[in-house]
Amino acid sequence: MLAFILIVLMMFLIPGPAVFITVSQTMKGGKKSGLLTALGIAVGDFIHTIAAVVGLSAILMTSALAFEIVKYVGAAYLIFLGVKAFIQKTEKEDKPVVQQGKDLSFRQALVIELLNPKTALFFLAFLPQFVQNDGLPVNVQLLMLGLTFVLMSILYTSTLVFLSTALGGAFFLKSKPKTNWLGKGIGIVYISLGLRLAFQTRVA
Repeated sequence: MLAFILIVLMMFLIPGPAVFITVSQTMKGGKKSGLLTALGIAVGDFIHTIAAVVGLSAILMTSALAFEIVKYVGAAYLIFLGVKAFIQKTEKEDKPVVQQGKDLSFRQALVIELLNPKTALFFLAFLPQFVQNDGLPVNVQLLMLGLTFVLMSILYTSTLVFLSTALGGAFFLKSKPKTNWLGKGIGIVYISLGLRLAFQTRVA
């Protein structure tokens, strides 16, 4: 378990989609929006963990068609969010806009995480490496490892939320012009992530 925790911590040092999404939502909607995004990502990871335990995610490993379908649906959703954020204009009143972002943050993060086939393949390929033959039943070990990853993930993304809020959130949300430019930047990030996902292959 210690080796698993150390490797996961090392992996967190490499920024991925979860990092960019969490930070961008925090900068756009504030701390609550960021925490809801972190929670959405954690719930998505938990669902992937359950899928890996029962073997459902093995379909993505063996079926090229299933992988391609999930991949392109996920990429399309990311690009849709990016285009929407890029063209969205700031309303006269800031509060409704921020509240809308908070309401959508959890759902968007959950859908993005669920539609990322790389996440399913990660759990399917990574977790079994730490299963011991002389330990608890395999399913129990996989579940424990997955829950450990989910807990570490939400702690990590929550820390990013508080750091982003302290370092830059208040500055970017003070004025409407800055918020407009921030929205365009977030849109570019989402579109880039969508394109990156679209060109991913099943072989890591």
